[in-house]
Amino acid sequence: MPAPRVIVVGGGLSGLSAAHTIYLNGGNVLLLDKNNFFGGNSTKATSGINGALTRTQVDAKIGDSVKQFYEDTLKSARDKARPDLIKVLTYQSASAVEWLQDVFNLDLTLVSRLGGHSFPRTHRGHDAKFPGMAITYALMQRLEELVESDPDRVQVIKKAKVTSINKEGNTITGCTYEFGGESHTVEGSVVLATGGYAADFGETSLLKKWRPDTFHLSSTNGTHATGDGHKMLMAIGANDIDMDKVQVHPTGLVDPKDPDSKWKFLAAEALRGEGGLLLNSKGQRFSDELGHRDYVSGEMWKEKEAKRWPIRLVLNSKASNVLDFHTRHYSGRGLMKKMSGAELAKEIGCGEDALSKTFNEYNEIADGKRKDPFGKKYFHNLPFDINDNFHVAVMEPVLHFTMGGIEINDKAEVLNGEHKPFEGLYACGELAGGVHGANRLGGSSLLGCVVYGRVAGNSASQYLFQKVLTGGVSSAQHRLGQISLHIDPSTPGKISVEWGKGAVADSTPSVGDEKTTSQAQKSAAPVMNGKNEDPGKQKDTNDISNFKVPEQEFSLDEVAKHNKKDDLWIAVKGVVLDVTNWLDEHPGGPQALFSHMGKDASEEFAMLHDDEVIPKYAAGIVIGRVQGQEVCLEY
Repeated sequence: MPAPRVIVVGGGLSGLSAAHTIYLNGGNVLLLDKNNFFGGNSTKATSGINGALTRTQVDAKIGDSVKQFYEDTLKSARDKARPDLIKVLTYQSASAVEWLQDVFNLDLTLVSRLGGHSFPRTHRGHDAKFPGMAITYALMQRLEELVESDPDRVQVIKKAKVTSINKEGNTITGCTYEFGGESHTVEGSVVLATGGYAADFGETSLLKKWRPDTFHLSSTNGTHATGDGHKMLMAIGANDIDMDKVQVHPTGLVDPKDPDSKWKFLAAEALRGEGGLLLNSKGQRFSDELGHRDYVSGEMWKEKEAKRWPIRLVLNSKASNVLDFHTRHYSGRGLMKKMSGAELAKEIGCGEDALSKTFNEYNEIADGKRKDPFGKKYFHNLPFDINDNFHVAVMEPVLHFTMGGIEINDKAEVLNGEHKPFEGLYACGELAGGVHGANRLGGSSLLGCVVYGRVAGNSASQYLFQKVLTGGVSSAQHRLGQISLHIDPSTPGKISVEWGKGAVADSTPSVGDEKTTSQAQKSAAPVMNGKNEDPGKQKDTNDISNFKVPEQEFSLDEVAKHNKKDDLWIAVKGVVLDVTNWLDEHPGGPQALFSHMGKDASEEFAMLHDDEVIPKYAAGIVIGRVQGQEVCLEY
């Protein structure tokens, strides 16, 4: 009989936060993810994580308050505001940010102001990764370490697609998932962190049902964001709320080589937060660049109707220097260009005089010499001067985030048709509806993941321990008769459970039964389950100790010949990767690899990844070395 546990479904930031919280509380956790990699959309977040009254703000003497963050969020949420959920989000924001700093040693000491915020409160670090990548990867790495060091309590199965949530009456008993072409059922309370539906373009599309007007738009989401959790929970009687509240982000980067692609990269809101301007085809501003996302998107659509597209995002040299990582990353993908003011005026087609007029008027507005017609209040990295150099990209609105989802309470418990909690069922992250109301503030997606991931983890842990202490782990165990508990003072956290006939079960055995343990070892998960493994059985894990780069050499000219979607090689740090049959495995999606077809992408790779990800997650696609280069992977 498996030990009592919590099953977490989804390996993005919210699911990882829940799993770590359960573990830190003393519980056992089994994490299932349908993908080959953790991270979900969390790794794509480019601006940072919000927090009010954090150590970073206090050190920077920023006069923010939790109440002001609450009010800003309430205002953004409009008529769909849920004060109870918003209070948890904002009042626990500082502790969430500091949990990341203290437990995972993350640098979150840079702070900026995004649209709709009264103060700078969006935190990021000095390292060379997007904040979502840096934060999520830290939790991912730590969980991998726990799978290796404490396999009795933490287990992971990837490529495990959960297909249903199982229940008896109002009590959740576990879930069913598909793995290796077979169906399996596991018992336990369940935390769902399966993400949103902003890439749900299939036959049962929630987008088509609730927001058909957005169905034609491109998406910044990974292909996995198909509303799986929503559909499973609705099937057992959970409530959907605010499903028409789909956020269209104003600044999706248009690839000049593939402008009609259904998948687009997001231009971080930090670009506008640090002073970037949005200009139409006449070289004119048309909005408060720091307004709410739905407002800016709406103003962009008006410009399209007036035939004043394309829209360009323009950063001067000061803003570009502050956001050097972003501009280098986007430029490396061919999505952003550096140019002079004269070149910018020529590209827009408006002439230098018109562009100078726009810049001069903006400088006067920032100096308080004239009123901004769009009501902008905050200005950064001035002045704008046509003699400066600029980073420029073409923008269009894109599907980005779904505020709608499954109804929860402030304990992250999923509510049933009577608006009462299911027993043993929790939702967090983008799956949880009502947290952001009608419109989400920038920087609050990562925050929602961490805050409600922790809330769900705490609630699930509490439920688990109540069940253990009352003998109510499952209905099957109820039928075994009376239970006696024996707490072992010599081993903290160890409880012996004595059934009616005298048989004793230890609450500290492996979190999985033999079948799930075997699946974990066979999955793509970085499971190094040394303790329980048969010494004669070969480990099927991500152990990198035996990784070797093949001796065969390829010139960069040879690599350049493999530059098609059905024949795609990339060089990275002296090794050659054949990613042709690996495109769907890439956590950033195929589109992120198409930018580097047949090229040396070492610089772009280093900006986003630690070197060990190649031997750890992609050893099988390393086919050789780059002729004339040293292999410089560090792992």
